[in-house]
Amino acid sequence: MAASLQPEDLPEPEEANDSDLRSVLVTSVLNLEPLDKDLFRGSHHWIPATQRLFGGQIVGQALVAAARSVNEDEHVHSLHCYFVRAGDPKVPVLYQVERTRDGRSFSVRSVKAVQHGVPILTCQASFHRSQESPLTHQFTMPTVPPPEELLTREQLIQKYLRDPSLVEKHRMGLNKILAQEVPILIKPINPPDMFHRLPQEPRQMFWVRAKGLIGPGDMRLHCCVAAYISDYSFLGTALLPHLKLRMRFMASLDHSMWFHAPFRADEWMLYECESHWAGKWRA
Repeated sequence: MAASLQPEDLPEPEEANDSDLRSVLVTSVLNLEPLDKDLFRGSHHWIPATQRLFGGQIVGQALVAAARSVNEDEHVHSLHCYFVRAGDPKVPVLYQVERTRDGRSFSVRSVKAVQHGVPILTCQASFHRSQESPLTHQFTMPTVPPPEELLTREQLIQKYLRDPSLVEKHRMGLNKILAQEVPILIKPINPPDMFHRLPQEPRQMFWVRAKGLIGPGDMRLHCCVAAYISDYSFLGTALLPHLKLRMRFMASLDHSMWFHAPFRADEWMLYECESHWAGKWRA
């Protein structure tokens, strides 16, 4: 995964409706219930059509659990996760935090997400106290249209549905997608043709942000929301050169993120996805 973000270059966030003043990602999805010291329980908000738990939810909730065990002046700078079993959407997830190390500048946490007595995800997260550095550099932002000039995923689907020549099976599939209450706003850049399925380069970009407002408060919360968002519209990138194939099953195996500078997950972020290789049933 490659994600480029320069907050000073991003446009102002869109105004929220009265019914959308607080992001459901904060009030529900990432609001864990504490059970004991370093033990938390998470419930589910959105279940994909696959009826398996959304990987971004498990990563985001694991990071919430880890962040609750470190000092307030420490912020996550990286996480590395392995999905080891499919999640069961019918039962909550327990998050067990191990305080692996507490140093003067860095702290490390290990989190195990458990269902039915067995792990479904393991996560290592490292936290760092903010320090000035003599070394600074960063890649530049790609040149793309601003989000104000693009349609959301829902608006694109509604545009397809207004086409009187749309065949019924495609119409039914698009209506199912619209019925899903996904707590993310997505604006694809150069969206692919959804029906002719022409092979293309394994590269795509989106503007993404949380629905609703989170506010400028705890930076750790924005990192947890970004972790949730990061697993959405991700696997499909590897399939773009192979759209003629019918894949019955896809699943995330591992997931890594790095957090470099302050940002807000309720403002537009450019999400850049590339699949450099595919083979041996992995990509």
